[in-house]
Amino acid sequence: MAAAFQVRGSNAAALFTLKIHRGEGMALLATNWRRGPPPPDFVGFAIEYRRPGAQRFVALRNRLGFPGADGSVSFEQLSTKLSPIQYFRWIHFPFNAELPGEFTYRVTPVFMDARDKLSEGAVQEAALELRRETYPGRLNLGFTRGFVSSQAFVDRWAVDGRVDTLLPPRADQGLDFVPTHAKAMQALDWMGFEARRLILALLDDALADTTAQVRMVAYDLNAPEIVRRLLALSTRLQLIVDDDGAHGQPGSGETRAAARLAAAGAQVKRQHLGALQHNKFIVVDGSKVKQVLCGSTNFSWRGLYVQANNALLLTGRQPVRVFGAAFEAYWASDSVADFAAGASAQWQPLGLADIDAQVSFSPRSAGNAALAGIAQDIRNTRSSLFYSLAFLAQTPGLVRDAIGEVTRDGSRFVHGMADRELGGILLATPDGNLAPVSPAALVGKVPPPFKAELIGGSGVRLHHKFVVIDFDKPQARVYIGSYNFSEAADRSNGENLLLLRNRRVAVACMVEALRLFDHYRFRIKQAAAPRSTRAAGAGLTLRKPPRQPGETAWWAKHYSDVHRIRDRLLFSA
Repeated sequence: MAAAFQVRGSNAAALFTLKIHRGEGMALLATNWRRGPPPPDFVGFAIEYRRPGAQRFVALRNRLGFPGADGSVSFEQLSTKLSPIQYFRWIHFPFNAELPGEFTYRVTPVFMDARDKLSEGAVQEAALELRRETYPGRLNLGFTRGFVSSQAFVDRWAVDGRVDTLLPPRADQGLDFVPTHAKAMQALDWMGFEARRLILALLDDALADTTAQVRMVAYDLNAPEIVRRLLALSTRLQLIVDDDGAHGQPGSGETRAAARLAAAGAQVKRQHLGALQHNKFIVVDGSKVKQVLCGSTNFSWRGLYVQANNALLLTGRQPVRVFGAAFEAYWASDSVADFAAGASAQWQPLGLADIDAQVSFSPRSAGNAALAGIAQDIRNTRSSLFYSLAFLAQTPGLVRDAIGEVTRDGSRFVHGMADRELGGILLATPDGNLAPVSPAALVGKVPPPFKAELIGGSGVRLHHKFVVIDFDKPQARVYIGSYNFSEAADRSNGENLLLLRNRRVAVACMVEALRLFDHYRFRIKQAAAPRSTRAAGAGLTLRKPPRQPGETAWWAKHYSDVHRIRDRLLFSA
């Protein structure tokens, strides 16, 4: 039985409400003032948490602080009890989220008097589990951290503004690259997060189950820790590796990995269909292990450690049968028409108890194409639409048009991200605006108290392919997989696409989409800071209560702007 994925604070005496949404290894805390707007002296929320088994609460820290009496800014990170969070929601990403048991959160309203003295109001508390398994023994969703461009990465792992001690400069160097960073193992585990752990654990389990046969399709394949495990499988491995474009060149990581694996006894096929063999899935069929791994994560350095990606682990005979049949169909034919005419190109149930889950594979024909149906489902959005889609900005067509219609409509809440050409990011906000984040805004100079961030090489940073519709409704659903929601993904490439009608999964994907959206939206704010402000050593600060005519409280825009009102209410309801 899966633990609760949404919990509430129960203190009726508190001036605000608290609702916590479970993400995968993270938690979204949403608050709302109980009656009307807050008083003018309310300056934010202190957030503390107690990890499973601990006796004491630990306060989250804020990089922003209040300006001093002379207007100076302290760059010291302070407890949120001294530097409260000035927002009505916050995502906490604990370092040790895999611990079994409940994380308990305590949220406290903070007030400031005319002499800048802080005081606190009544608290709300709530607890929930964050550990890895989404549905134990059935479905587990995991994400990479995708935060090379972040203050957290700079604080923990950056060395003199460089990443080449952790990551190879080029993909074709990946197979033989050895990190020299003093804490490489800890850093890579942090960067790859749950998705990496799912992939490596599945391969380790396959090696331990000597009866297990492994069938795998790879688009990118240059991560040594994955290839080493595949080499150890030897004759128990049957593998399809993409050979489209650069992947087919003699010096590519994919060509070299395929040759090594074939020499070790694996059955290896190179393939592209109408275009890419873009699947990334692993099927393990043994007496002890019957599992499938799929999602957007390529088996590569960038896929695991730079990009924002997802991986799904499905357990049971039916997922193994369905994905195994798709593998056999790919192996048997390189013809788009032949594959499209088979059963794998149709929607098929995955047989997961209490989870309405189905999958289909590309390429499809005109008669069983999925794109139009997905676009119509997006148009049917009732309350909210979240998406995180690589390449959408470069992919005109039905899905992009449908997303645009829902965004411009204004009656539904939309948060979205799409990777742009030349490595930028495009954010779609609930007011219907599209906000570009250029590559220059992701790195380089940032206003104090922030440190210059790293970009982690050229290429795509956002590599997710998922859409979340109506996470807050009983009909919540998620489209997710390797599928890029394009005509090529539907009719030409080798792809997998899952449809999960499940609120727990929808909430987890919503939290992931929101944490990435907030991360990059803040980059816009950083990039917009005036150069004169940076040069003067001032920075972004917390706001004190209004004390002069015409001043407003920090929270005023959350009660006057229709889109911020909707944001505040949607997550706390």
